[in-house]
Amino acid sequence: MCSPRGNSLVITHVTHKVTQLPGVAQEASILTGAGTRPTLDAAPPPVLRNRDTANGERDVSTSVGGCHSFRRMLPFDDRMITEADTCRQYVLPKLREASWEESPHSITEQKTFTDGRVVVVGDMPRRMKPKRADYLLRFTRDFTIGVVEAKAAYLLPGDGLQQAKEYAEMLGLKFAYATNGHGIVEFDFTTGKESEIDRFPTPVELWSRLQVAQGFDEGIAERILAPLNRETTKEARYYQSIAIERAVAAILKGERRILLTMATGTGKTFVAFQISWKLWSSRWNRLAEHRKPRILYLADRNVLVDDPKEKMFAPFGDARHKIQGEAQKGREMYFAIYQAIARDEHRPGLYREYAPDYFDLIIVDEAHRGSARDESNWREILEYFAPAFQLGMTATPRREDNLDTYAYFGNPVYQYSLKQGIEDGFLAPYRVHRIVSNIDATGWRPARGQTDRYGQVIRDGEYGTKDFETTLVIDERTKAIAAHLTRWMRSHDRLGKTIVFCADQEHADRMRRALNNTNADLVKAHPDYVCRVTSDEGAIGIGHLSRFQDVETKTPVILTTSQLLTTGIDAPTCRNIVIARVVESMTEFKQMIGRGTRLQPDYEKYFFDILDYTGSATRLFADPDFDGWPALITEEEIDEQGETIDSHELPVPEGDHAEPPPTGIDSIKDDSEGERRKYYVDGVQVEIAAEAVHELGPDGRLLVRTYREYVGEKVRSLCRTAIELRGKWQDPNSRGEIIDRLGDRGIDFDHLARTVDQPEADPFDLLLHVAFNAPLRTRRERAERVRTDDRDFFQRYGPDARSILDELLAKYTDHGVAEFRIPDVLKLPPISDRGNVGEIAALFGGAEQLRAAIVRLQNLLYAA
Repeated sequence: MCSPRGNSLVITHVTHKVTQLPGVAQEASILTGAGTRPTLDAAPPPVLRNRDTANGERDVSTSVGGCHSFRRMLPFDDRMITEADTCRQYVLPKLREASWEESPHSITEQKTFTDGRVVVVGDMPRRMKPKRADYLLRFTRDFTIGVVEAKAAYLLPGDGLQQAKEYAEMLGLKFAYATNGHGIVEFDFTTGKESEIDRFPTPVELWSRLQVAQGFDEGIAERILAPLNRETTKEARYYQSIAIERAVAAILKGERRILLTMATGTGKTFVAFQISWKLWSSRWNRLAEHRKPRILYLADRNVLVDDPKEKMFAPFGDARHKIQGEAQKGREMYFAIYQAIARDEHRPGLYREYAPDYFDLIIVDEAHRGSARDESNWREILEYFAPAFQLGMTATPRREDNLDTYAYFGNPVYQYSLKQGIEDGFLAPYRVHRIVSNIDATGWRPARGQTDRYGQVIRDGEYGTKDFETTLVIDERTKAIAAHLTRWMRSHDRLGKTIVFCADQEHADRMRRALNNTNADLVKAHPDYVCRVTSDEGAIGIGHLSRFQDVETKTPVILTTSQLLTTGIDAPTCRNIVIARVVESMTEFKQMIGRGTRLQPDYEKYFFDILDYTGSATRLFADPDFDGWPALITEEEIDEQGETIDSHELPVPEGDHAEPPPTGIDSIKDDSEGERRKYYVDGVQVEIAAEAVHELGPDGRLLVRTYREYVGEKVRSLCRTAIELRGKWQDPNSRGEIIDRLGDRGIDFDHLARTVDQPEADPFDLLLHVAFNAPLRTRRERAERVRTDDRDFFQRYGPDARSILDELLAKYTDHGVAEFRIPDVLKLPPISDRGNVGEIAALFGGAEQLRAAIVRLQNLLYAA
C-alpha cells in the first residue's frame, strides 16, 4: 500500500485479503509466501523511490532486489502505474489519435502469434510460453504493418525496442515501436534508422512509406491488400501470412520464378490457396487483361491434387477443373499430375493441347521431386509453359540432392524451417529410438558354398545393414523387428497410428505379415489393424490410407509402405514413424519424418516417436545441415524374439557435440556384371543387440552421453557448486525456479529416479548426486535427521503444532517436497482433522508464524 510521508512516497508490498476465517484474519500473501514473491511466474514488483523536484515532477529510481537505477522524470500520478495502466491510459489514446481504429485500419491487443514450444518431460508434454505482442498495427484486416511494445510509465520509452524489433523481424514487419505512454521510439527497417517521435504515424503515412521502400505502384498495392479468403474458417499463422505476401509481391513485381521453402506440416497447401485466391479475386493476370488468371496446380500424385482440389480450393467453385484424359478449357483453376499430361512412349504429351502462354501462373507442389531436374521429362512441361509465372513449393532447404530445384527457381523468397516450427510450437517434437540387431551390429557372412532358399549360391562377402532386404533377405530379422515394435507399442499405445517404411513392396508385404502375426489378438477383432499401402494395392491401398488419415477412425493402425507415403500425406494423429530401410537422402528422410510432425492437441498428440532399425536417423540427425532436433534419442539391443537386452536414454543436450556412432558394417559391393542378386536366407539367429540414447545440440550435431551426464551438466549450468545449489534449494521460491528451468530442459525427477534406481531419494539428493557426486539420501533419512538433530525447533511449539509439523514430515517422506504446499496441504487429512486453515494457523500464533514454521522446516531438511 502507498503512504505519503512529507515530500516522499514510500511504496510497500500490497497484500490481498481472503475470506475471513474463524478466529483469525488471513492474508493471501502470507499463506502463499507472497511476502517475497507471490508466484513462481511473477517477477518481484519494483520498489519506487520518489522525491519532489522544483517543477512538481518526481525523480524516480527503481529498486529490484536492492539494485537501483535512475529511470526518468515522472508526473506524480505515474508513481505506481503498471504496464496495463500505461496501455489503457496513454498508449491506446495515442494510437486512436493516429487513426489506428478507423476502418479499415485496426489494432490487435495482446496478440499471441506462436503457440509455445512443446517440451517433453518424461512422457508428459508441456508448453513453454508463447510469444505475444502488445499491439499489432493492421493497415487492413489481413495486412499487418507494424508492432508496438509498451512498458510501464516509470521505464524509459525505448526499453521495449529490442523486443519490438525481434517481433517485427519474426512477423516480417518493417516498423517497430516502443513506448512508455509518454515517449515513443521508432525503428524503421526500410531505412535502418531509430528515432524518438512525439506521436504514432497514421496508417496512411506508414503505408506510403512502405510503398516507396518496397517499390509498390498503385496497381501492385491494390492487389497486395486484396483480402484473404476466410471461408476456410482458418486464420493464417504469422509465417503463412509472410509467405503469402512475399510470393504475391514477387509475382506482382514481375519475378517469373519463385520458391517457397516451408517444412512439412506448416500449411503449404493453405499458402498456395491464399496466393491463388488473392490473385484470382483481384483479377491479376500476366498480360494485365480484364480477366481472372488461369492457374495450374501441379503435383506428381493424385492424392496431392485431389485432396486440395476438393477441400482447400473449394471456394473456387466451378472455376476448378482437373486435367485428365482430355484438354478441357474455359476454367480458371486447373489441377493436374505430371504423369497425366507428360509425354511418354505412347502419347505426345497432353500439355501440348494448351498454348505455351495459356496459363498465367503454375504452382509446383513438392517441387524438389523431379519437376526441376535437368534430366526429367517433366522439366519440359515447365519449359513449355515458360511465359507463365512459376511458383515452386518445397519442404527441403537447399542440399546436394535438390540443387536442380534451387537452380531453376532461385533462392526462396521465404523459408520456414522444421526447427522454427518446433520452436514456435506449431510442429510436434519427436523422440528417436535406435534399435540394433546382432546382425546389423556385426554383419553376416555365408559359409563357403552356402545356398539360399532357392538354391542360389550366396556370393561370399560381409553383408551389412545396407544389404538387408535389397541383396540379402533374412526373414528372422523382419520378424525380430516386428516383435520389438509390437512390444514397444504394447508399452505405449497399441492404437497409436504408425507408418513403417520398408525397402521395397515385397519387404512391406513381409513386414505386414510379421506384424499381423505378432498382433493376432487385435487383428482378430480388427482385420485391417495392419495394412500395406504401396502402388500395387491401387484403390484398395488408397482406401486404407484414407481411413488411416481420418482422425476419427481407429483402424488401420499400422501401415507398411516403401515409397508411397514418404511425402504429401497428411496424417495428423500419426504417432510413430518406423524406419526399417536404409535412407540415404536427407531430403527423403525429412519428408518421411514429416508424416508425424503435425500436432493434434484435441487427440492428445503433442509429440511423436521415431523407431530406427537401420541407423539412418542416427546418421542423418548428425548432419550439420539438419534444421530440427529430437526431444529424445534412445538406443537399445534386441534379441531374436525382439526382446530388449539393454537400453539407454538421453534428452536434448545444448552445446558440445560428438561424432555419430557407426551404423553397421560397410555394404557389400555389386558384382562385377553390375547385376544385383537377391538372396533369401533362412535359419539365421537374429536378436536385438543394442539400444542407446543420442540427442542433438542446437548446431545439429549428434551428442552421445548418458541421461545422468546430461542432467549433471544442466544442474551445474544453473549452480556452479553444491553449496550454491543447497542455498537455492532451501528457499521455496528459488527452488521452484530451478525445478521449472530443469523442466524446460526436459528433466523429470521421476524419470531421473528410475534412471539412478533410487525411487525413494529426494530430488535434491538426486541432483547433488549426478552433478557433484554426493552420496544419495532417501527422504526418510532426511526426515529422521530433522526429528533427531533439530528437536529444539519442535520444542518452540505446543503439542498440537508439533504434531502438525510431524505429519508434514510424514507426508514429505511418502510423497516429496510438494507436500509443503500451503494452504492446500492443510486441507488434507490427517492435518485437516485438526480444523480449518484459520484454526490450524492459530495453533502457531497466526498465519505469518505458520508460514515461517513451514519455511524453516524446509530449511532444516536441506541444511545438510
